[in-house]
Amino acid sequence: MLRAGEIQAPPVRGYAVTPSLREWYSSGDIEELEYVAMMHAARDSLRLLAADTDAPRRRVVLAVEMPDHQVGAGAGLDEPGLVEISGPVPVRAVASGLVDDAEAVPDVGAAIAALASADAGDVDAQFVVDSADGHELQWYATQELAELAS
Repeated sequence: MLRAGEIQAPPVRGYAVTPSLREWYSSGDIEELEYVAMMHAARDSLRLLAADTDAPRRRVVLAVEMPDHQVGAGAGLDEPGLVEISGPVPVRAVASGLVDDAEAVPDVGAAIAALASADAGDVDAQFVVDSADGHELQWYATQELAELAS
């Protein structure tokens, strides 16, 4: 059950700089590792968009600050940055948002349409999905996020 002031009821899937991500991407500094985790989250957001045909075709990643004891490492080297947040994610934990700009919408829509085929091993479909990654997510401060939602 979602309570007022929460983003999503637990457990919440997310991405972070984990020991597995550090091992997988051993040459990166913290900023590079955070970028990799953000890109994994952006890719995962395509699946959420595929499940909601009414949602705007823009990837959204929320950066949140959560206590360590609520964040558990996920799938190891298969998904090196995957984490599960065990407690509620309060809106006040949001540090910033990263969102596709309008120019990305056609490529994000195409990526969503190609996702199932890419998962099945279709190389051409994987290229279409990867093309969405060519769009940099735009950074928004927390006070700007309400404007995006309207």
